[in-house]
Amino acid sequence: MEPNAPRMQAAAAALQAALTFEHPADAVLRRFFREHPELGQQDRGFVADSVFAVLRNLRLLEAIAGRKQPRRLLLAALAFLSGRSLRQLEPLLRQEEAQWLTQARAADVRALPQAVQLSLPDWVWERLLETLTEEQAVAMARGLLTQAPLDLRVNTLLARREEVLAQFAADGIKAQPTTYSPTGVRLADKPALQQHPLFMSGKVEVQDEASQLLSWLVAPRRREMVLDFCAGAGGKTLALGALMSSQGRLYAFDTSARRLTNLGPRLKRSGLSNVHPQHIDSEHDARIKRLNGKIDRVLVDAPCSGLGTLRRNPDLKWRQTPQGVVELVAKQTSILGSAARLVKPGGRLVYATCSILREENEGVVETFLGAHPSFRLADSSAILREQDIALDTGQYFHVFPHTHGMDGFFAAVLEREPVSQ
Repeated sequence: MEPNAPRMQAAAAALQAALTFEHPADAVLRRFFREHPELGQQDRGFVADSVFAVLRNLRLLEAIAGRKQPRRLLLAALAFLSGRSLRQLEPLLRQEEAQWLTQARAADVRALPQAVQLSLPDWVWERLLETLTEEQAVAMARGLLTQAPLDLRVNTLLARREEVLAQFAADGIKAQPTTYSPTGVRLADKPALQQHPLFMSGKVEVQDEASQLLSWLVAPRRREMVLDFCAGAGGKTLALGALMSSQGRLYAFDTSARRLTNLGPRLKRSGLSNVHPQHIDSEHDARIKRLNGKIDRVLVDAPCSGLGTLRRNPDLKWRQTPQGVVELVAKQTSILGSAARLVKPGGRLVYATCSILREENEGVVETFLGAHPSFRLADSSAILREQDIALDTGQYFHVFPHTHGMDGFFAAVLEREPVSQ
């Protein structure tokens, strides 16, 4: 998708809207494309890729461009990230831009501070250095600057992974099994799947490999009572239901009625009959209390900073703040405490985030264990190994783009002691 004047104009307009950071970048682009139906598929591809490239590398590009001007940021991205020469860009350049870009390319970006080179806010970079060596922090930050692949989860109620791979091969879509998830498929490109028979029939769902693995940590069994406490649009709920072979009872709780409504079509495609969506006002909703001490397994995929998903949502690092993280930690602690009351003796509670910050992860778990002596921390790697998943990240579940090729995810498996005889 080569740049041309109309595409650059469209990309600059879309980027201008995204740079307000009033709404998530993907929502901004959806609205922009609705308002510009004249844009073709390749035009949209160029606009989306360009906007996300700038947002992903915004701090570095601002240092190069000298000001937050969408057109200059886009040109800097084309010159510094895409490797296009000045000769290739010349047809797009205005006179003053050619001179500016020539000077910019002569600058030594390696002289910039690490946080600027890696396009991280200072406070995030400082948090990483609190728990990692500089070499480790640089590797993680570079991993978060890469583009995320498109991962799918095979719905084992309706298909086998081998069948799905064979169908994609027959359709000319390059795909391969994910490295760790037994039900995952990774696509080489990002084809439009909404009208593909495998998607429409519910045989595959879009879900990052790390997110898929959370269901294997919960490890639900048939005929159990299982609860997804922060279900959202239900991706993990559907994965849990498939592992349960649609038997038992699976609750999907969320405070957003809109997100649960979005679960409806996915649930219908999935073939699951044991899922019970429930809208709640908060983690303290009275409707939760009737299930206290009755649930075999509870998953808490807690609301978090999302900094582990910067490959997909690069605008999050510019929209999040240290104070916002403090508020999230309080919320996470409250949610985990409420969810713990649901777990029956001998049951399992899995706490997860898509954050890379210790205060949202180990910090919340350590606080919880200090206040709930009836729970103990189980070995996540051992639980995966029991299910023939060879992924050893220690007692806690920790995966990252630069080491595992997945979004940054954290999970802790907490088991409640059984009633003593």
